[in-house]
Amino acid sequence: MDFQPTEDQRALRAGMRELLAGRYGREPLRAAVDRAEAGGPVVDRGLWRELGGAGFFALRLPEEAGGVGLGLPEAVLVFEEAGRALLPGPLVATELAAAGGTVPAAATGEVVVTAVDLPGFAAYLGEADAVLGGGPSLRGEPVRPVDPLTPLHRVPGAVAGDAYRTEGALLTAALQLGSALRTVELAVAYAKEREQFGQPIGGFQAVKHLCAEMLVRAETARTAVYAAAVTGEGAEVAGAKLLADAAAVGNARDCLQVFGGMGFTWEADVHLHLKRAWVRAEQWLTAAAAEEVLAEELAAGL
Repeated sequence: MDFQPTEDQRALRAGMRELLAGRYGREPLRAAVDRAEAGGPVVDRGLWRELGGAGFFALRLPEEAGGVGLGLPEAVLVFEEAGRALLPGPLVATELAAAGGTVPAAATGEVVVTAVDLPGFAAYLGEADAVLGGGPSLRGEPVRPVDPLTPLHRVPGAVAGDAYRTEGALLTAALQLGSALRTVELAVAYAKEREQFGQPIGGFQAVKHLCAEMLVRAETARTAVYAAAVTGEGAEVAGAKLLADAAAVGNARDCLQVFGGMGFTWEADVHLHLKRAWVRAEQWLTAAAAEEVLAEELAAGL
């Protein structure tokens, strides 16, 4: 990537955005929320297979194994788009299972693979066909989730394993980045159309400052995530995860401020970005664990 996407990489990202816009726009998103609230499944199996057919999960699988044969930079770009669309499901675990060849059918989207990617919890366990590093027989106790589209099961003592942590954290950071960029778009669009005292609220300095701070957070996180995708180094990934988590959570909160009371209502989408960002901040690499990685790297250089 050389820190700037190539023409092919930009085309890949644009293609994924077009696919998700057509298959998982606002109406399917809200339908998924309603379905989840009624106790129904969250993962759309048809869309999952469609993503598999488009190469979403097989991007890093070698061509001789039936994959696309690309690398982490390309995976980061498509995961960024999935985060932007708030696409639910254990995307990271399924991609890791496909890339590593541990669950062959994961590459085509025929199976849903989850992982114990939060300390003591597994997301989508009730809908998954396999568990990364945990075998097919892992059981857990369902708990009420923070994000309606991220159902959780408590699985005390189960761990995903350090073998997946770095790549899992990077792909999760890419999802957070996509969400952070999307909330910038939502805030700016609302600030242009919502009027107060006879003019759009985007004309007020306080709102301008909020939107500017959101953009800075998102672009800083983008630089870190793209750089970590190129190097793949643990410390770079840890820094990228910290910045992407801060951008996703901070931008969703500021977007709520721009929306005012409307942002807190159930029919708005802003709260979904905030709730998902909270969950992702705990997945694969928590802030405390990322800080430990960075501290070890700094200590090693002394």
